[in-house]
Amino acid sequence: MTGITSPARHRTSVAHVVLTVLGALLIAGALALGAIGTLLVWAHATQRDADGFFSSDRGRLETLTYAITSEKVDLGVEPGGRGSRFDLGDLATVRLTVTPLGDKPIFIGIAPEDDVARYLDGVARAEIADLDVDPFKVTYRFFEGGAPTGPPTDQPFWAASAEGSGTRTLEWDLESGQWTVVAMNADGSAGVGLDASVGVKADWLLPVGVGLLVASGVAALVGAVLLVVGIIGLTRQGAGGVPSAAVVAGRPPVRLEGRLDEPLSRWLWLVKWLLLIPHFIALAVLWVAFSLLTVVAGFAILFTGRYPRSLFEFNVGVLRWTWRVVFYAYGALGTDRYPPFSLGPATDYPATLEIDYPERLSRGLVLVKWWLLAIPHYVVLGIIGSGFAAGWWAKGRGWSGAGPGLVGWLVLVAAVVLLFVGRYPRGVFDFVMGLERWVYRVIPYVTLMTDDYPPFRLDQGPHDPVPPLASSAPAPGDPRLGRSPSP
Repeated sequence: MTGITSPARHRTSVAHVVLTVLGALLIAGALALGAIGTLLVWAHATQRDADGFFSSDRGRLETLTYAITSEKVDLGVEPGGRGSRFDLGDLATVRLTVTPLGDKPIFIGIAPEDDVARYLDGVARAEIADLDVDPFKVTYRFFEGGAPTGPPTDQPFWAASAEGSGTRTLEWDLESGQWTVVAMNADGSAGVGLDASVGVKADWLLPVGVGLLVASGVAALVGAVLLVVGIIGLTRQGAGGVPSAAVVAGRPPVRLEGRLDEPLSRWLWLVKWLLLIPHFIALAVLWVAFSLLTVVAGFAILFTGRYPRSLFEFNVGVLRWTWRVVFYAYGALGTDRYPPFSLGPATDYPATLEIDYPERLSRGLVLVKWWLLAIPHYVVLGIIGSGFAAGWWAKGRGWSGAGPGLVGWLVLVAAVVLLFVGRYPRGVFDFVMGLERWVYRVIPYVTLMTDDYPPFRLDQGPHDPVPPLASSAPAPGDPRLGRSPSP
């Protein structure tokens, strides 16, 4: 029986949506893992010195006091102690390279923060409060006091240290705890000056980078399989319901409808953002899949001249879903009926979108229409600023944009009127629909779903103006008959 969806078919549809979402998430995660893995492998291969350290440029540190200290370096409490986290062990090796500015031997050391605090208690010193490396700039926090009780070389608590004239190097394997780095003259006298650089060596960088690349490949493969299975299932499910409309000569390939579904609640628009959170999450994932599939379709069109039908149906479904949410929410506020979680047509909903499937597409236009030819429309979309679509395609910065745009302000006016008067201004609604129609004519063009250039035309009102079908037979009195009808 038509019009009735069986529970088994509904479960199958939900399963295909879940597969599609999981596939898109896995592919997005694979891209992130691949980018991080590539960065780690690249850094390991190109950014290390001969000893395997990533080193900073040299910077100058100077003070008239007796010591230069770092702020506390917190690497966690000692292993085995109360509240201990983990022993850093061989996670990384730190290298400090210092060169004194004068003839005095220099001392550089790393010690537990408590021991350094006791040793330098009451000693005039300069603590590094802020350090910028590009360009190099250091800000100190000064502590007044006198001279230390003895030279730093006589202290037994240093975990690692180096001293002497000329360039000195200190290497230290990270350990859990709270640490302080100290630079002083070896004899403990005032007036410390040195050029210093910091290096870090992490032997795990390459294996982790390679592991992330392998994980990225596996996740991408599994995600692609899930995505293809889900899309094919959704497409077949849609094929069993409402068939795609045949392309009619003279009819626009993109048709957007939005019926003002009155009466509308005065206050519901205040909380629709909260009610739509599940849709926002689903659409964020679906638009990731939409973007990836658009790239795949672009290559298919370039080589075959055809948009793969299954990918086309899925992407049209994402646009339908988006339009229903935009119409319910702050892109129109045209209905209080909660939008369905569906990629299908949902013809009983007051907001619908239809896009005719193109049998053939230009291979050459694929290379230029989404950026060069669409520039004038991008300017208009930036002004319109509608919902998800304009922010995503015109501004290229994800879901967020610089502001609500013209649609946002118009809908705000309508919402305020609705709140106090109880009705939606018809003129504002018709104008908003014209702006939304402009947006949703541009999106299929720049996402390669049609070659018909979007018109620079504001078709207002709930219904898309579709030219009437021409009759195949001439009417009486038609000039093609060669004579006028008899009186």
